[in-house]
Amino acid sequence: MKTLWKALCAVAMVGMTMLPAHAQEKTITMGTMSWEDLTPITGITKKVLEDAGYTVKVTEFSEWGIAYAALSKGDVQILASQTDYVAHDYWDKNKSRLEKISPVSHGLFQGVAVPKYVTIDSMDQLNDNADKFGGKIVGIEPGSGLMRDTANSVKEYDLKLQLIEGSTAAMTAALKSAVDRQEWIAVTIWEPSWMMQKYDVKFLKDPMGIFPPPQSYYWIGQEGFSAENPHAREVIASVYVPLADITTINAAVNEGKSMDEAVAAWIEAHADLLKRWENIKSY
Repeated sequence: MKTLWKALCAVAMVGMTMLPAHAQEKTITMGTMSWEDLTPITGITKKVLEDAGYTVKVTEFSEWGIAYAALSKGDVQILASQTDYVAHDYWDKNKSRLEKISPVSHGLFQGVAVPKYVTIDSMDQLNDNADKFGGKIVGIEPGSGLMRDTANSVKEYDLKLQLIEGSTAAMTAALKSAVDRQEWIAVTIWEPSWMMQKYDVKFLKDPMGIFPPPQSYYWIGQEGFSAENPHAREVIASVYVPLADITTINAAVNEGKSMDEAVAAWIEAHADLLKRWENIKSY
């Protein structure tokens, strides 16, 4: 009887050592920025990981420097970021301790835009119509990458228009007011944004190439994350959220839903897709 019991215990121990890797990787710590493009990516990926058997803890950061420091130190394991440009300096500074896990979206673009009824299409046409724009480009918060690029464009195109610093809320209010009155206005804006959808605006062409090209979003992690968490890595890599869907989620938020409600509605509408993402073969 003792021999049989020992044999059964041995089999049980062998079985436990052969459990799939993801059964032993219980918790994923995820960082995010509370921005309208990154919040949907984070929420959707969190749901996919949870449905695949993980506990996911999310920490919000207020700026890239803090987020990248936390990732480098191991306070969080993964973070969604635009490493090509928006957070390039932070990625470049820390990349020896980090790794790119997978792309999760593409198409982030920032520039100067006008309503589609405005009859110019390029930055180099602004000066000839400066009076129609009230001699200004309505900007957002000072210190942002978008404002830096726009300030450079004012200099390089030798624009007669003044770049007005302010806030995203003030810019949005000015854009709404101008569109309601069918007036000309130039604003600093980005895609994905519900504003692009609601107010039917167009980016001005940039023949001098002052603004960067469309950028990608990546899940990044501490160096070694993928090797240590192969199943989680494959689940994360399966997730891809088109930019248009991020815009739609944020439009729903602007219309009164909470971000959690808007993300949940997207998830419900894409249940079959999420099942395919979740059912990644174990290692």
